Amino acid sequence: MSRARKPEWLKMQPPAGERFTDIKQSLRERDLHTVCEEANCPNMGECWSGREGPGTATFMLMGERCSRGCNFCDVETGGMDPLDSDEPENVADAVADIGLDYVVLTSVDRDDLPDQGAGHFAETIREIKRRNEDVLVEALIPDFQGEADLVGEVIDAGPDVLAHNVETVERLQWPVRDRRAGYEQSLSVLRQVAEESDAYAKTSLMLGVGEYDHEIYQTLGDLRSVGVDIVTLGQYLQPSRSHLEVADYVHPDAFETWREVAEEELNFLYCASGPMVRSSYRAGELFIEALEREDASAAAARERARS
Repeated sequence: MSRARKPEWLKMQPPAGERFTDIKQSLRERDLHTVCEEANCPNMGECWSGREGPGTATFMLMGERCSRGCNFCDVETGGMDPLDSDEPENVADAVADIGLDYVVLTSVDRDDLPDQGAGHFAETIREIKRRNEDVLVEALIPDFQGEADLVGEVIDAGPDVLAHNVETVERLQWPVRDRRAGYEQSLSVLRQVAEESDAYAKTSLMLGVGEYDHEIYQTLGDLRSVGVDIVTLGQYLQPSRSHLEVADYVHPDAFETWREVAEEELNFLYCASGPMVRSSYRAGELFIEALEREDASAAAARERARS
């Protein structure tokens, strides 16, 4: 079977610039990892440089190796290392040193640990907030096998955005994701976030893995029904020949249509949608812009009520 050629709209610019170099140096000095690097994110240069403000970097906690083997993911599986007890402080130090006012934390899956890493996540959030309570923290968490007490441990740490990625439509959970993951399990995590925390609930979908339009629409509806506020849609790109093949390269116009459906019909706070969009794409910038729009809309509604 011949491999489809990437269309012109998927060409990337290599990361560069002084800001990019400074962040990379700060990370290496503290032996920290980012999902930006580990997953070969195409937007690393853009997000780290930041169109406005200090930019966004996504720290990957708990090592470089994952206990699961999803067929879309470039992170290595197995051979788990012990947790680095200094990592929460090192991440918080790096956030302060770089000058981030919005930070994204994610992790590999750690099914090998008794609490699957929930406590490590919570401690890192608290360390960042202890240094500067004004820093906005987005935590992109695993499903913790659907264990509500572990999700609750991260909720209690007080992130501003709490994300968990459903990744794809229900029909394609396998072969896209590891068999220990699942659609209903992921929805239960997102529902708990929406119902039990003040954090904004967020998730992400990959397109181009064989889904149909009606399945995308159904998934967006399911996500909104459990209280998800923010969704991102991006094109799946095959990391290597041993990973899941791309079924289709979705045109940018289709991504724009899905953005309009999500924001205008289903009333998500915002939807970042485009071929190169990933879960943390311009996360801080887009979140703050959405909050400003929401505040302006509420102010206008109050003004109309008074008149």
